[in-house]
Amino acid sequence: MWIEATIAMRFLRQGRAQTLLILFGIAVGVSVIVFVTALISGLQNNLVQRTLGTQSHVRVEAPNEANRIAPAPPGTLQLVLEDRRAQALRPIDNWPEVRDVLDTLPGITAVSPVVSGPAFGRRGEAVQSVALVGVDLPRYLRVIPLDENMVEGRLEVGSGNAVVGRQLAEDLGLRTGGKLRLDAGDGREAIVNVAGIFELGVRELDARYVYLDLKQAQSLLALPGGVTVIDVTVEDLFAADRSAARIRGLTGLKAESWQETNAQLVNALTSQSMSTRMISFFVAMSVALGIASVLAVSVAQRTREIGILRAMGTRRRQMLRVFLIQGAVLGLAGSLIGALAGLALVGAFNRFGPGLFYIPLPPTLVPAAMALATIAGVIAAAVPASRASRLDPVEAIRHA
Repeated sequence: MWIEATIAMRFLRQGRAQTLLILFGIAVGVSVIVFVTALISGLQNNLVQRTLGTQSHVRVEAPNEANRIAPAPPGTLQLVLEDRRAQALRPIDNWPEVRDVLDTLPGITAVSPVVSGPAFGRRGEAVQSVALVGVDLPRYLRVIPLDENMVEGRLEVGSGNAVVGRQLAEDLGLRTGGKLRLDAGDGREAIVNVAGIFELGVRELDARYVYLDLKQAQSLLALPGGVTVIDVTVEDLFAADRSAARIRGLTGLKAESWQETNAQLVNALTSQSMSTRMISFFVAMSVALGIASVLAVSVAQRTREIGILRAMGTRRRQMLRVFLIQGAVLGLAGSLIGALAGLALVGAFNRFGPGLFYIPLPPTLVPAAMALATIAGVIAAAVPASRASRLDPVEAIRHA
């Protein structure tokens, strides 16, 4: 192998201009793969984080109510015109036991019971439709980092305190320390002190959410001791659908993963991933074609030298390895330069870019890109290497 490597490096040095040109082409291709893949990965992470910053990974609720139709007597043809049953606000049966079961399941990192329902928020003559959200704050913060989204005041619920969304505060003219009247209907009213104002970054949520403690929300919504939702977070975001299916099987409750509730986002992420793979594939193809063309020219230019080497006893297998080594060296060296250039582009984007999001660098990205370029180089070298190994030494020397 040492002889083949020596000959291969000599051929590369002799065709210095061609070698530098193909190295530049490979470096550009690999840098594109590294930067574009990291960019799309960062964009996907940013989208997922923004989406899951305001919702749980799995949402567990009581199963939907359905009509039960009495069976017709035997021999009777029954025609049924059925309206779907309206879904009233109702609690999860035996929710403390369900919570404790979910706490013990592997892969689940946080479980938070929540009671939520509609109400009206009043201040003077102004009235807004709001969503009351009663939470066990220590548990809820493990699911939704509400404390990181406070813009005014303090995060404090209970003892007559509540926190409201920024848009709702603007609509009702509220500020910290102000009073808000909550009306849940049927005479269930309460006046709460606005302890803080949050901004989740989603206008609909910032214009509607009012966070209370569990007991006060249960009282306003006429659900004493009950909860309507159990929020769950899991270790593997993209395995949330499997966790939801397992929860459904264990509890018999309705469990929806974030993939189910954000189907369009999942489709967009899948399309982005497919685009990245297509870009990588076509860049690898261009790298392979470039290496193949350069080595084909090299075989044509060095026909006489190859013939002399064959006449001196170089075997066909050795000559084959000479050009395969050239392809591997070109792929490896070019990919190393391209990886460094791609890392520089990622660093420049994170430092001098628009600052919309940060591009993380997956630890396997650079080795994978280099391996892809090296393998493409070896495969591309196979055709010219096979041609060189089949040259007849006499004919090569005579017609060179």
